[in-house]
Amino acid sequence: MTSDIHYLLPWEFSPAVLLFCLLAGGLYLRGWRRCRRSGQPVGYWPLVSYLTGVVLIYLVMQTGFDYLAQHMLWIHRLQHLVLHHLGPFLMMLGLPGTVLPYGVPQRFTAAVLAPLWHSAPVRLLYALLQNALVAPLLFVGLIYFWLLPDIHFTAMLSASRYQLMNWSMLLDALLFWWLILDPRPRHAAGRLGYGARIVILTLVVPPQIIIGAHMALAKDSLYSVYNVCGRAWPISPLVDQQIAGLVTWIPACMMSVIGVLLVLRRWISENRESSLPAPVVS
Repeated sequence: MTSDIHYLLPWEFSPAVLLFCLLAGGLYLRGWRRCRRSGQPVGYWPLVSYLTGVVLIYLVMQTGFDYLAQHMLWIHRLQHLVLHHLGPFLMMLGLPGTVLPYGVPQRFTAAVLAPLWHSAPVRLLYALLQNALVAPLLFVGLIYFWLLPDIHFTAMLSASRYQLMNWSMLLDALLFWWLILDPRPRHAAGRLGYGARIVILTLVVPPQIIIGAHMALAKDSLYSVYNVCGRAWPISPLVDQQIAGLVTWIPACMMSVIGVLLVLRRWISENRESSLPAPVVS
């Protein structure tokens, strides 16, 4: 079956994924060009980082990679590593809070986005999801929820639940990494302190180590759904699960380490700038 896959073409075409990637990339490019023409130029590295994140998300959701993710547990964990860690992380490094407002048409912002953003239900939901206690619990909790063997079994055999699983991981990650990598100034409203960000990144590591180690070191196969679907490559269920456990364990935790280093760098840089003497006005 794998020989029939055209790896760069959609396995199961999703208009939602295509629309998300086109809008995310297109609006960012428009905003980036307008920023360059205005007094707030954004460099090339944020552009490369953001678009790389979008492309990675497209590749794991809208190409033959998605077929492999449905037939190999370790590929599925790679897919979620991109959706829940790497892709959104790279997008947030692209300064979307600065660039995207320039990319979205002003009429649409005034007529739709601004009223929606200022509505009480949206503000309350956003405040809840970005709460310093709720955000890490949701971030780790979704990993555990979708890896519960019974839940995972039903999700992988239902197209709607499979899409819900992937979208929930992606949307949660976009909110989580925005909370962690928010580049706004120290006193911006709603901005989380650097110390709290480092605590959050530290706290989400042990649960990921535990579940990854549980999968990698288990003596028996925990996910029988791949026996039902059939594996894309002829490796044993236990080896498939062991590799999946390592993917869940090591790269995901390294993302937290990288996040801590970036937060520390910004914290030190901001403290250095605030400690500089004010210019003397003659």
